[in-house]
Amino acid sequence: MTENMKKLLGKRIKEIRNKRGLTQEKLAELVEINTPNISYIENGKFYPSYETFIGLIRALEVEPCELFAFDNMTKTPDELKNEMIEAFNKDEKLLRLIYKIYRAIAV
Repeated sequence: MTENMKKLLGKRIKEIRNKRGLTQEKLAELVEINTPNISYIENGKFYPSYETFIGLIRALEVEPCELFAFDNMTKTPDELKNEMIEAFNKDEKLLRLIYKIYRAIAV
């Protein structure tokens, strides 16, 4: 893995941890490692060991591949917009569904 991959993996772990409402301390407790190690992983300084990786998957309740879903993190805002516009142009039902979701959360 490249240094960039290490940083992306760390960001992804942090993103999922935050979505789960977990602190670094709580995640470290669940994974049975020291809190600074969670910080080092999230900041892209360390790769998790195999045992830690398995612990993270269990604690975050994700499939392994979810930790490597970097698409939204590597694309620019313009690339994301263009991808969505293309999808909306191809599928009116998708456009209407996303619009309903947008209206529900934008209020």
